[in-house]
Amino acid sequence: YQKRWVKLDADYLRYFDSEKDAYSKRLIPVSSISRVCSIGDQKFEVVTSNRNFVFRAESDADRNEWIWTLQQIAEEWKSKAPERTLMSSATDSTTELADKSGFLELRGFKHKLFVVVAGDKVFLYKNAEDYRLRIGITYIEMNVGNVKEVDRRGFDLTTPYRIFSFCADSEQEKEEWVEAMQQSITEALSNSEVAERIWAVESNCFCADCGSPKPDWASINLCVVICKRCAGEHRGLGPGISKVRSLKMDRKVWTEELIELFQQFGNVMANQFWAANVPPSEAISPTSGSEERRRFVTAKYREGKYRHYHPLFGNQEELDRALCAAVTTSDLAETQALLFCGASVNCDTGDAQCPTPLALAERSGQRLQMEFLLQNKTSGWFGGCCGAGQSSGRLLSALLCCAEFSRRWCTLQDGVLSYYENDRNTVPNGEIRVEEIVCLPLCSCWAWHSCSGPHEGIETTFEVYTEADRLYLFGLESPDSAREWLKSVAKSFVHPCAEELLALDFERLGRLHYKGGLTLERAQEGWFALVGSTLHVCSKDGRQQEPLQLRKLQELCDGVWGNTQPPVEPRCAGRTLYIQGERKLDFLGWVHAIQKAAGSSGDTLSGQQMTESDVPLLVDRCIDYITQCGMGQGIYRKSGQNSKTTSLLEVLQRDARRVRLKEGEHQVDDVANTLKRFFRDLGDGLFTRRLAPDWLWATALEDEEAKVGKYRQLLAALPPVNRATLKALINHLFRVQCFSGENQMNTHNLAIVFGPTLFQTDGKDYKAGRVVEDLISHYVEIFNVNDQEMKKQQDEITAIMKMREASSSGTQQAGDFICTVYLEEKKTETEQHVKVSATMTAEELIFEILDRRKIVMKEKDYWSCFEVNEREEA
Repeated sequence: YQKRWVKLDADYLRYFDSEKDAYSKRLIPVSSISRVCSIGDQKFEVVTSNRNFVFRAESDADRNEWIWTLQQIAEEWKSKAPERTLMSSATDSTTELADKSGFLELRGFKHKLFVVVAGDKVFLYKNAEDYRLRIGITYIEMNVGNVKEVDRRGFDLTTPYRIFSFCADSEQEKEEWVEAMQQSITEALSNSEVAERIWAVESNCFCADCGSPKPDWASINLCVVICKRCAGEHRGLGPGISKVRSLKMDRKVWTEELIELFQQFGNVMANQFWAANVPPSEAISPTSGSEERRRFVTAKYREGKYRHYHPLFGNQEELDRALCAAVTTSDLAETQALLFCGASVNCDTGDAQCPTPLALAERSGQRLQMEFLLQNKTSGWFGGCCGAGQSSGRLLSALLCCAEFSRRWCTLQDGVLSYYENDRNTVPNGEIRVEEIVCLPLCSCWAWHSCSGPHEGIETTFEVYTEADRLYLFGLESPDSAREWLKSVAKSFVHPCAEELLALDFERLGRLHYKGGLTLERAQEGWFALVGSTLHVCSKDGRQQEPLQLRKLQELCDGVWGNTQPPVEPRCAGRTLYIQGERKLDFLGWVHAIQKAAGSSGDTLSGQQMTESDVPLLVDRCIDYITQCGMGQGIYRKSGQNSKTTSLLEVLQRDARRVRLKEGEHQVDDVANTLKRFFRDLGDGLFTRRLAPDWLWATALEDEEAKVGKYRQLLAALPPVNRATLKALINHLFRVQCFSGENQMNTHNLAIVFGPTLFQTDGKDYKAGRVVEDLISHYVEIFNVNDQEMKKQQDEITAIMKMREASSSGTQQAGDFICTVYLEEKKTETEQHVKVSATMTAEELIFEILDRRKIVMKEKDYWSCFEVNEREEA
């Protein structure tokens, strides 16, 4: 026997080395204890379903007290949760409910431990078998925890009592563990006041879908309390069907009325409607997998497969009339059944003073009815009364402000888009004249589905904007049908001068006013088509301008222009276009669409914002900054701060165009780390997965000339963006090794760093480094660098070295020069001579001139600074 300090609480029997220790040597869940019995002098045995533990107390009296207490708690556990006996034993532990689990190295242990992140705790087990048996070492309460990344694979979980130093198998695994533990800390620190009030209703203590205990999520419009795993499937339904919120973290959502609504409803009342007819074979449990949950949740809420149908189901007029009556009473169950069987939350009540059910509930003082209606005001429930038509001539149309689509028969004839109640009606419900249309966007697929009936769900929508600043939304059952209608409408309203735009696979088409080139005095009308990240422009005189590659924009900004909508200014190299809007609704759509198309998308090279030379702007920004500020010792060898690297990479990937890297604000090592991580995480890699093995194979060629020839052949086979990016990077590394006397980063050392990074390997294959070393050594031959390019690079390297020497010696920087500046016009009396340093900004130069001339800036004054090339080369 070894003397241990033993603690017993409502959940675990744990023993420690001493009473001062915060973390146990072993923990036994109370739920797993099947029997406790005496086995002799001072000894007793704790029997679990998998293992027996023998303890010896200091006296028979102590032993008897331990036995009695253990038996009481075990019995209390079983009697308080009879539902648990119907569930897997996993419900009482972390099994199956883990947010993340797997093996990690932990300093102080010879072998890897099986670690589990579950809710607001982290559990440690000796192995996976102990995890299955639920006999652990200890658990860590994450409300006192803090996670910090240490190196590429290591991270620390710090508590006031101990630091747990973990090491994962890979950098990606480490990132996943850190994220899981940070989420656990967030959950541990969240406010449980709302949860405790809602759990006060017994049925709310278990998930409405799978029965898991202590569910801390909810669908606030369906009024069901659900567990974390089911909440994930509810999110997949979309907010039009289920609005998912946390009981602990989304504190602002939980008004007093909403909490009372959940206390009044309870999962029992909700399931009496939604789960009235669930076959036992289709029900799910806490141990069900994601696929089972998804299937069940979809059938239950989206399809309404198990619901208790209201007697008025299918009769829209009667459903609406009954809803108007129900909301004036306290009968929430009746309102629920009516609303989710097709009654319209915004139906006409026939009462001029209270035109909606919400107004009726307010007049009747029914606070909870009002809350229920408000939460479902924008829910996409159609009750099987609306659905996508089977006929190719039928579209679903509605104003965007309406939550539901209405089935309408639509025709396009003689320049008029008309929509009718059905295909038998001769008088249209409404008409849109094509000459009034100003914009046609094709929207992303919206998962609008009918609740029952033979109708297909709406897969694709498109919008129609008119001169009256109105928006109509149409939906069809397939993308092909939607595009066919879109093309037909477009042909009717696009001017003949812009017909070539119709041949494009556009996402947005419309007319706007713009200024560009030499005609800046007056805006002219033009036709615009957005295709991916390319903006096509066609003027009214039929001249089609060179398309704007939005990802290659040098700048994209909003300005102020007269009393119209502010223009958006896309600026490419040597070209600025001012796009002006007259109507707010469609112009804001254009601004958003252009901003989105001009940004980066995904993790591939081709999806990034680009320079004119087809190099990702992110790469160009990092290389430029390191070239100017970071040629010193340890570049690329030292690691930057992981959190700063992650943050910088995120902002650069979001919009590198807006990021300006500045000395003092950004550390060189952080920028270098960002560049390396970008290439390591790059989808398909810089060398591409298809060609990477061929690059590695080429290192085996002994003949140097043959090897260089193979590299050139492989370089030509790369996609243009990959080829341009590789050249820019190797050019940069070629410059870095020119300073190897200072930074200790010669060709070989750079290859050691960048080989595994560019080939995304673990560093064990020396061939990756050999490729990079060869590319740097044979940079001129492989990339076909001509004498002019080489001279330019040598001049730049020389200039950098001179600046570094001047900086280190404390003398005036080589970049300082005397500049002649003229104020408003080029005359002798307006001439000023200013010393301009390498770091001076245009703004600082302007203030210097104005201060010299004693000119006070007024509130609405705008001063600009221009550089003029008198030889007219620019």
